[in-house]
Amino acid sequence: MRSLEVPALVDHHCHSVVVADLADGALAGLLTESDRPPAPGTTPFDSALGLAVRRWCPPALGLPVHAPAADYLARRAELGAAEATRRLLAAAGLDTCLVDTGLAEAAGHPLLPLSEFAEAAGARVREVVRLESVAETVSASAGSWPALVREALAASAAGAVAVKSVVAYRHGLAVPAERPAPAAVVAAAGEWLRAGRGRLSHPVLLYHLLWTALDVCAELGLPLQLHTGFGDPDLTLHRADPSLLTDFVRAAEPSGVPLVLLHGYPYHRQAAWLAQAFPLVYTDLGLTASYVGPRVAAVLGEMLELAPFGKLLFSTDAYGLPELYLVGTAQFRHGLGTLLDGWRADGACSAADGRHLARQVAADNARRLYRL
Repeated sequence: MRSLEVPALVDHHCHSVVVADLADGALAGLLTESDRPPAPGTTPFDSALGLAVRRWCPPALGLPVHAPAADYLARRAELGAAEATRRLLAAAGLDTCLVDTGLAEAAGHPLLPLSEFAEAAGARVREVVRLESVAETVSASAGSWPALVREALAASAAGAVAVKSVVAYRHGLAVPAERPAPAAVVAAAGEWLRAGRGRLSHPVLLYHLLWTALDVCAELGLPLQLHTGFGDPDLTLHRADPSLLTDFVRAAEPSGVPLVLLHGYPYHRQAAWLAQAFPLVYTDLGLTASYVGPRVAAVLGEMLELAPFGKLLFSTDAYGLPELYLVGTAQFRHGLGTLLDGWRADGACSAADGRHLARQVAADNARRLYRL
């Protein structure tokens, strides 16, 4: 089963791409979560993700597997960004992409609007609204800010399939189980407005936003996605451990809103436990599947130790580069196929069991959760 045969994939969390002729350094810079220069004498291709790009992407551009990075970049430039993007996205074989629109550019270039991305990917595309981005656009007095934020979120989410929070980046995931008091929210809004607005990082406002999102999602029947685990240096890793959300998860249960824990790594086992313990918690591996390269089957196995098969979702979390879509889908197919081959050889499951599990994670769970 190593070349896993599954229906076209539903990528339940991703971003749009840049279609621009990027300099080699700018392109390679999108192969890392770091926003700092690489160590002297190295490039981002010197990584497990770099190996995965050179494994899966060269054939889509007419090169042999494991073509050197310099040859790959030269061939990409020869084809041009638009043609390379078309080939790489087509090779990914995606059916549906749920795109977080909270980011507007990558490497200094604008990301494709959703309609253009859908055409380039040959996939159906739906929007995931980023909570903090919506809140930062609201112009209001401190007293009217909470109500106007709720109105703005409800309007933005009306045509979306989910709302997403990046509170893990802004303050961490130790979210209290109680809603902030209204007076505290107004006072915090006043502080933020007097400071000139900008990036919203006040913990009281962030917690208020999460509870507001729960209310709006409950009304609209939408899941709430939360970034967990590793990311760029703007994040403090231990504060992004999904187990820190446990009190909030318990408190949110009466809302009936599904909570979707994205990425998780290196706390993916904690995310899997939460999905096992709480009926409304779902999880994925996301960009981790690409970043761990040859270890993808092992890490998938660690998630499936506890995560119910109907609670694990597929995503690439691809951002900026079409390569990350192809790598994400190829790593998933290969990793899950390798894992299930081992299970079947050990007598842990039948071939039919393996196919059913693969269909669930590849697409069926997302279609059910997001009502696609």
